[in-house]
Amino acid sequence: MIQQKENSNLTNWEIVSVNPNNKTWDWKDIFCYWGSNIQSIIGFSLIASLYLVYQLNFLIVFSGCIIGSLLVYFFSNLIGKPSQKHGIPFPVFLRLSMGVFGAKYIAMLRGIVGIFMFGVQTYFISKSIGYLIRISLFSIDSTILDNDIFLFFFMGFNIIDGLSLILTFWVQYLLFSNGQRFIKTIINFSTLFVYLGLIIFFVILIKNNYNQILEAIDNLFQNNMIYNKDNFFALLSVSGTFFAYFSIVIVNYGDFARYAKNESEVNKGNLSILLNLIIFSFLTIFLVLGSSVVFEKNLISVERILTSPNDIIGKFDNTYLTFVALLFILVASISSNLIANYIPSKNSIINFFPNKTSLRSSGLIIVFFGLLFAVFWDPILSRIGILSFVDTIGSFFGPIAGIMITDYYIIKNKKIINKDIFSSTKDGAYYYSGGWQIKSLYSLFIGFVFASATIWNVELIFLQPFSWIIGAVFSSITYYLLASK
Repeated sequence: MIQQKENSNLTNWEIVSVNPNNKTWDWKDIFCYWGSNIQSIIGFSLIASLYLVYQLNFLIVFSGCIIGSLLVYFFSNLIGKPSQKHGIPFPVFLRLSMGVFGAKYIAMLRGIVGIFMFGVQTYFISKSIGYLIRISLFSIDSTILDNDIFLFFFMGFNIIDGLSLILTFWVQYLLFSNGQRFIKTIINFSTLFVYLGLIIFFVILIKNNYNQILEAIDNLFQNNMIYNKDNFFALLSVSGTFFAYFSIVIVNYGDFARYAKNESEVNKGNLSILLNLIIFSFLTIFLVLGSSVVFEKNLISVERILTSPNDIIGKFDNTYLTFVALLFILVASISSNLIANYIPSKNSIINFFPNKTSLRSSGLIIVFFGLLFAVFWDPILSRIGILSFVDTIGSFFGPIAGIMITDYYIIKNKKIINKDIFSSTKDGAYYYSGGWQIKSLYSLFIGFVFASATIWNVELIFLQPFSWIIGAVFSSITYYLLASK
């Protein structure tokens, strides 16, 4: 009885090892997982921003993204395979290297970032819903939006924006609190639905502007300056930034890989990172080109518009097209928000309070704090540029991943004592020093120092896109030197 009481501090139905009968994901499900990761407003904005920043050099952007995706594939395999084999999520896997109590706090770093990003992305999703509401009201009465009630603002929100924000949070909570099987259905439906929508939208664009868009695409492929030595650093910067975008989800990839049928399905599924990247980047860039033709403006002059799918759609004088396109964006962003932000946050919260939280109560915590971040996004947080923001976030999780990989593959030799993962007894293999692995903390600090130096030191700013990898390497080396003794 005493053992059971102690273990209750580390055990919850949501984070225990997955029953083999519940390991149902195959490579097609993992394909949809990676597709949903990139199919978001932020993903579109990132690729479009890279494209514009490097002055329409398609080959640099595309090649850089390919290199970045290969790095994502490599690290995702390393992170995902242990969770698939043992059926455990990221916070529990973290107990091996950080200690059964230390993992609570380290995993919560991922949870806090997830809640923040959940709030920010929900803010953007609510903008799409606000557009839909406005379109619907305008179609009923073209003067209704001139009513005083719609012109009153509080904290930057009018009544439509405010209600859209609250509705978006509540709908996501209801959708995401229905267990793993329903979540799998959401992911699979969303990925295929969104790709279909992007293709339809581009077909509509090219139908009415066929010659101009084909000419723009032809000019795009005429640019073969990738082999110019002056573009080498730009190529590396793009690959680093693209990797940083995915680096947030790499560290907790085990939250989803644990549901895969076997290691082979993980390997094949992770290859779809490359396929999803090719499909999505082509569609994104083609849509940017097509939109620039439609707007009949210099591309640089509409840079801000073209990096936001909401703004692009808002400029089209076609109510039906706008409504349908916003619906596709809505589905994509909700799915991306689920897997990149909500699930990691949910697992981190449950891991921190395993005997006090549940699937629904952890969801309410995410919604509450996410709403606070969303409210303050526009006046305060939006001042952070998307590219620098992605790079900054990525630097925090490299050291964590480096320690996890080194500990499992080298120090532990791919072996896990399952009963000790969920044990808080002092003789447990992962109790270490009071439930903390001090060697990991030292290594984590070293990794953070080197990773953050690329952000805080002006002379090292050129290394910023690679902060995740730099942090991972230094923490890994440090941990190996300390733990192998």
